[in-house]
Amino acid sequence: QVQLAESGGGLGQAGGSLRLSCVASGRRSIYYTMGWFRQAPGKEREFVAAINWTGSSAWYADSVKGRFTISRDIRDNTKHSVHLLMNSLKPEDTGVYYCAADSLDPPDPSAAVWDYWGQGTQVTVSS
Repeated sequence: QVQLAESGGGLGQAGGSLRLSCVASGRRSIYYTMGWFRQAPGKEREFVAAINWTGSSAWYADSVKGRFTISRDIRDNTKHSVHLLMNSLKPEDTGVYYCAADSLDPPDPSAAVWDYWGQGTQVTVSS
């Protein structure tokens, strides 16, 4: 089992920055690919970014490429953090952001495939 807890959401301005964090805990959690998804009102949950367990590979949705950066910080064998630095924010980045974990490397961008989810954190970008 992997437990995920997000933090860092809130209100941002267009052109500004926000940083999201996710603490992942559980046996073997460090070996999972970690990702971020987001869901806007009335829309499906969509892939944003992912990073493999070694940190050697990262993937981004075209809509955030060049603006968002995913990273991970491994503390020990049972707990680590994943971060999403969001720069040059746009109003269309608004939504609930979810941290997720999955065993696939490379990851599948379909949310239905991912094994574990956090409860989500709201990000609102004003114009």
